[in-house]
Amino acid sequence: MKPLEINDVRNFASIQFSENLYNSYQLFFNLPSGQNIAVGKLGRFKFPAGTYVYTGSAKRNIKSRIARHISADKKLKWHIDYLLSEGGVTIYQVKLFSKTECELNKEADGIIVVPRFGSTDCRSNCISHLKLLRNI
Repeated sequence: MKPLEINDVRNFASIQFSENLYNSYQLFFNLPSGQNIAVGKLGRFKFPAGTYVYTGSAKRNIKSRIARHISADKKLKWHIDYLLSEGGVTIYQVKLFSKTECELNKEADGIIVVPRFGSTDCRSNCISHLKLLRNI
């Protein structure tokens, strides 16, 4: 199945789609300047400026999960919440897939900046579910 691409994330909550067709997603965002960021229990890391992709999944309520990630008003729970809450971060695209989270992550051509980011419970031995993209 072809992924659903959403390029205007400001209105994400109003977009209609059949949630049962998708179980994983990718968030594409820009970090305009390098920053030293504390990521929950993982610790503090230097994130270079650039474009990133984060791959996640939701067994149910995928729309709510993504809307939460996009929201500026949230309790910091997942690793990605810490990064997205930093000033200047701009999510510019969301893609939804029927593939597994780990399949998508392995297809993303990028550099791992923080080992175990978003993948502490990964059963496919992914090093990280966040990548700094090489080519945009």
